[in-house]
Amino acid sequence: MSISSMSKNSTHLILSLLFISGFAVITPILATDHIVGANRGWNPGINYTLWANNHTFYVGDFISFRYQKNQYNVFEVNQTGYDNCTLDSAVGNWSSGKDFILLNDSKRYYFICGNGQCFSGMKVSIMVHPLASPPTASVTTKNSSSDSAVPMAPRMGFRVLVASLAVMWFGCGWV
Repeated sequence: MSISSMSKNSTHLILSLLFISGFAVITPILATDHIVGANRGWNPGINYTLWANNHTFYVGDFISFRYQKNQYNVFEVNQTGYDNCTLDSAVGNWSSGKDFILLNDSKRYYFICGNGQCFSGMKVSIMVHPLASPPTASVTTKNSSSDSAVPMAPRMGFRVLVASLAVMWFGCGWV
C-alpha cells in the first residue's frame, strides 16, 4: 500500500470518527414535534385535553398545528383567554395551516382557535417541562458491582460508537 493511499485512508477515518462522535453527541438533544390532534389535526370536535395528556413536552420541543388555511388559526393566550375563549391576552398568532411553534420556556402554554371555534373545543393547554439534567455518578464506599452508580445512557452511547467504528473499520476494507 502506498503512502498516499494510507494518508487518504487515515484522513477518511478521522473524518468518519468526527462525524460519528458529533452524531452521538447531538442525537440525545433532538427535539420532538408534537402534532396537535395527530392525524385529525386542528379541527372542531376533538378532545385536545385528552391528546395533550398523552404527550410529555420538554423545552426545545415543537408543537405544530395542521389545519385548513383561511378556515382556522392559532393564538397563544394566557389562562384567562383560554378559559373565556378571548384574544385580549394574545401573545402570538399563526395562520399558515402548518404552524410550528418552538416551546422554549418551561411553563404552561395555552392555545386557542381565534375564529370562534374555541367554544367548540378548539383549544389546548400543555405543560412544558425543563430538560432533565444529565445523571451524575454518586460516590459510594461499597465495592459491590450491584451498587454501581454508572449512568446507563453514556455506556449505551459508547457501545454504539464502538460498534459503528468496528463496522466502518472492518467493513470498508481500511485495514
